[in-house]
Amino acid sequence: MAGRLAQIAPGVLVATSEIFTTTTTVVVSPGGGCLVVDPAVTVADLAPLAAELAERGLRPRAGFSTHPHWDHVLWHAALGDVPRYASPRAVQVALRERDALMAAAGEDAPGHDPALFGRLVPLPGGATEIPWDGPAAQVVIHDGHAPGHTALFLPDTGTLIAGDMLSDIEIPLLDLAGPDPAGDYRAGLERLAALPGVRRVVPGHGHACGAAEFRRRVSADLRYLDRLALGEPFGDARLTQDWLRRDHHAQVRHAAGG
Repeated sequence: MAGRLAQIAPGVLVATSEIFTTTTTVVVSPGGGCLVVDPAVTVADLAPLAAELAERGLRPRAGFSTHPHWDHVLWHAALGDVPRYASPRAVQVALRERDALMAAAGEDAPGHDPALFGRLVPLPGGATEIPWDGPAAQVVIHDGHAPGHTALFLPDTGTLIAGDMLSDIEIPLLDLAGPDPAGDYRAGLERLAALPGVRRVVPGHGHACGAAEFRRRVSADLRYLDRLALGEPFGDARLTQDWLRRDHHAQVRHAAGG
């Protein structure tokens, strides 16, 4: 079950699930509304999340999914019937791969309502911010990790909601089905690193951090990509779980042309 929401910046709340150390981020509007980003990850996580928001007097005005992987396209009826935005490409992928995503969710987090699973709407064409009545949430769309992956940057507090990047517990996880997995990831990482005024980072999996740790994580991930490009076996301190080691070895083989 996820822990209760903790404030990491004014108007920015984060809860962390025990499963995959998955984060849920809530951006609070002065009017009592909120934006719910990547609510995760089990039904037993989401029902208490909705209850805590109600206790705090917060009503979701919109949702946002950073990318089309099953643990980032979830919702609960108690969170309300609101638009759940994602990048246009992410919406396309979530729709096309919905059955496979639901099957994957059923293995690790069964019981989600199929009527709500992955029901995303694309951001308006050319949108640079989430269309809602709360604090500005700028979108940074790239194809690192997944097609249409989107980070949100909250300039008022310098908070970067990074999606599945900039983790302290996961290596860079590439989209090996893409045309240029490492190049796309590097391009996305460099765009995030170039954002001015980042003071806090919330990764999709792992722990929130400040500006100095943000820069350290950027350097660590770029170093990982540099070593990966050599196509030779290497290790990383974050390879602490079997599934991470498996994905790492697959990425090394891919880089080597295998």
